[in-house]
Amino acid sequence: MPKKRSGGGLTKAQQAAKFLGVAALSGAVLAGIALPAAGALGLAAKGTVEGFDEIPANLKTPPLSQRTTILDAQNDPIATVYSRDRTVVDLKDISPYMQKAIVAIEDARFYEHGAIDLKGILRAANRNAQTGGVTQGASTLTQQYVKNVFVEEAGDDPTKVAQATQQTLGRKVRELKYAIQVEEELGKKKILENYLNITFFGQQAYGIESASKRYFSKSAKDLKLEEAALLAGIVQSPSRYDPVNDAEEATKRRNTVLQRMADVRDVSQAEANRAKATPIKLNVSRPKNGCITAVTGAGFFCDYVREVFLSDPVFGKTKEERAKVWNRGGLKIRTTLDPQAQESVQASIKDHVYQSDKVATAVTLVEPGTGKVLAMGQSRPYGFKSDETTINFSADKKMGGSAYGFPTGSTFKPFVAAAAIEQGIPATKTYSAPYDMPYPSPVQTCGKPWVNMGDTVENENEQEVGPYAMKEAMAKSVNTYFVQMISDIGICPVTTMASKLGVIQADGQKLKEVPAISLGTEGMSPLTMANAYATFANRGTYCSPVFIESVTTAQGKSLPVPKSTCSRAMSERTADTINTLLKGVVDSGTGQRAGLTSRDNAGKTGTTDGRHNAWFVGYTPNLAGAVWVGAAGAKQIPMVDITIGGVYHDKVFGGEVPGPIWKDAMSGALDGKPAPGFNTVHIPEHNKDKGKRDRDRDKGDDDGDSDGGGDHDDGKPGDGGGGGGGDPWPGISIPPDLIGGGNGNGNGNGNGGGRGGNGP
Repeated sequence: MPKKRSGGGLTKAQQAAKFLGVAALSGAVLAGIALPAAGALGLAAKGTVEGFDEIPANLKTPPLSQRTTILDAQNDPIATVYSRDRTVVDLKDISPYMQKAIVAIEDARFYEHGAIDLKGILRAANRNAQTGGVTQGASTLTQQYVKNVFVEEAGDDPTKVAQATQQTLGRKVRELKYAIQVEEELGKKKILENYLNITFFGQQAYGIESASKRYFSKSAKDLKLEEAALLAGIVQSPSRYDPVNDAEEATKRRNTVLQRMADVRDVSQAEANRAKATPIKLNVSRPKNGCITAVTGAGFFCDYVREVFLSDPVFGKTKEERAKVWNRGGLKIRTTLDPQAQESVQASIKDHVYQSDKVATAVTLVEPGTGKVLAMGQSRPYGFKSDETTINFSADKKMGGSAYGFPTGSTFKPFVAAAAIEQGIPATKTYSAPYDMPYPSPVQTCGKPWVNMGDTVENENEQEVGPYAMKEAMAKSVNTYFVQMISDIGICPVTTMASKLGVIQADGQKLKEVPAISLGTEGMSPLTMANAYATFANRGTYCSPVFIESVTTAQGKSLPVPKSTCSRAMSERTADTINTLLKGVVDSGTGQRAGLTSRDNAGKTGTTDGRHNAWFVGYTPNLAGAVWVGAAGAKQIPMVDITIGGVYHDKVFGGEVPGPIWKDAMSGALDGKPAPGFNTVHIPEHNKDKGKRDRDRDKGDDDGDSDGGGDHDDGKPGDGGGGGGGDPWPGISIPPDLIGGGNGNGNGNGNGGGRGGNGP
């Protein structure tokens, strides 16, 4: 029994016979219609038939690229991103006027012929013979659909697009073969639906639904007769008949479509005339594509989600595979972004730092125990205009962040303390902590010991003189105390602890094993710092940061997503001790202005050399956040005698500008949320007078060699200590302000020293 094509028409064999018949009758007239110079190809009819038979039988229709919607944790849209703005709809959701209009103007005999319209071919051949050129084509709607599939499959690759649209006999034959198959497998209604969803309508709109939204701000099912005719007319030449840029030409084309609809009796002549007399009335919706359209300043969060998708192997084994999935789109990506937290971050940034200020700020909030990034914002908005940027100051370089990150100052000191406590150093440990001193030497590393070549370190002011125990040294951010501590335990435990906390340099380089690391001379990102401190809040268990909760395809299929991996970085006892120490910073230390009044909180201030960077990193048991303030570009800006957010500051330090930003951002993010307490430990108060007498009896034990200054965090007057000159890393050109070395008052080769900072 012969196989019939759905919707009527001829079988594949009959279609092929028609093709051969036409070729025999007209000497490859088909080729002549599409190719005036087909004869120059030297292709005989016999060769054409052989090529026809060799074409693979299966047409692989790619999933149509669509817009992807990025959602917050409450399923509200953050932004839409797409390579092609398209929303696929069913035929029942497309106005009947639109269905009739596109058929009338593109292929009026669509429901009468098969994949190839023999009458159309002969008519076109006759017309072209009369004019002596190619004034009329004969491609059916099905053939046009197949060509569009080839173009869609080519994506944005110009070479593949050219191959998909090249005017060659081979491409035409291939197109015909697939058209026959499509007619058999899909039927007329499905072909029409697919055609209307794949076709380009100009103004970045692919598919009828996006086109209807673009030109009329309405759904395709609601299109009126004159609106449908306008859109159907655009398809032949989207640039020529663009109603936005040439209403007169678009009107002429629309009226041609309306008359054609009347001629084929889809509408009455009276209806067509009334529609012709109606002026074009557009209600244009401008394209909104990409993270630049994100709500509540979430453009950088949105961009980070894109970076995760394109870099994480869970979305594809290769970069090319991941890019293909992303560009195809049609996804719903639900993220970890908490709208309450994001709004609070943006409000705090707006209140404290202006977009036009010389310096910028970046804020990131992370949930301890889950690694979920709840908010991410900065004072320089996502964009390309003046005082805008696409650089995510909260991220590492490989994820769209700054090239080097930002030196963290004294916010690194808790990592040193945690390493020391894990090594058995008690929280009551005292060091002489003089006002200034050479770096101790040698200092053990993971390999060859570090040897000082003359660099020194000093505290914020001359009144900061030990002995100090850990609690007071942390509260006052005493540089010399932590330098002596790192000399005591070695550098390797510190870098090992940092690694367990996910602390990496923003440029991806390995942490340098130098004593100045204790003073925060390396460039980090706010996300890295917030997530590391979240480990303290989580009682010592580190969880890697995550941005994506779920991904669903256009077909409703769930894709796997990256999961947070958690591991123990330190004992609960160590974490509880750090929490107790850092509570003292906000209770009575350098971070008092950042302290929250209604719940347990802890944190650490940090300011780097020259006051080029200021930080506050803090947390509650259920939320951690990092705030950085500093120069957004390559040029370092000393934050002295400076106005930020309309407020004048003679000297900026971590507790003064970043601290209040953190306080306001956290307060709003935590409003209405539970207020759990820390598990604290008892740390006896240090009797400084007794310590001083002990030091006098054993004078000189802790006054050894050193090199380089440090970070100073009590906010008191002072210019910091002299550092070694020299080049810490010979042969490598790194700005001294970035590594904290080379711009002090002393001499020497710099071996990792230099000044670390001037304020809290």
